[in-house]
Amino acid sequence: MKHERIAVYPGSFDPVTMGHMDIIQRAAKQFDRLIVAVLNNTSKNPLFTVEERKQLLAQVTQHIPNVEIDSFRDLLVHYMKLKGGHVIVRGIRSVTDFEYELQLASTNHKLNEDVETIFMMTNPKYSYLSSSIVKEIAMYQGDVTDLVPTEVKNALQRKFSGN
Repeated sequence: MKHERIAVYPGSFDPVTMGHMDIIQRAAKQFDRLIVAVLNNTSKNPLFTVEERKQLLAQVTQHIPNVEIDSFRDLLVHYMKLKGGHVIVRGIRSVTDFEYELQLASTNHKLNEDVETIFMMTNPKYSYLSSSIVKEIAMYQGDVTDLVPTEVKNALQRKFSGN
C-alpha cells in the first residue's frame, strides 16, 4: 500500500497573496495532500479573523483538489503529528527570510526528527510582496489587483470601507 505524502504549509495568511498562491499551487503538485494551515497567533493583531482567512483560502484554492484548509494554535510539530504530515512547506523571498526560516526548520527538526522542512523559492515577480504591504496599500485605497486574488481584493475593500 502506497503511503500518502502529506505536507503542511503553515502561515498567518493575513491576507493570502499571489506569492502565497504561487507556493500553494506549486507545492500541491509535489504532494498527495497539501494542508494550508492558518496559524492562530494570539501575539499578532490580524486584520482578518482565523475563520475569515480560512474562508478566503478555501475560495481561492477551490480549484486545487488536493488542498485542504485548516487552522491550528499549537506547536507546528504537534499539529503535524495530528495530521500525519511529515513535510513543512515554506516560501522564501530573500536571504533574510531564509535565515529566519532556517532557525524555525532547525527547531522543528529538533522537536520532531520525523518532520522535514522544504523551502520553495517564491516566483521573483512576488519577491517583494508581503501581507503587510498589501494591507497598507489597501488601507489607503491603492490598487491591489495584481497582488491578491479577486476574492481577497474584495474582502480588503469591505474591511477598509467599513462594510
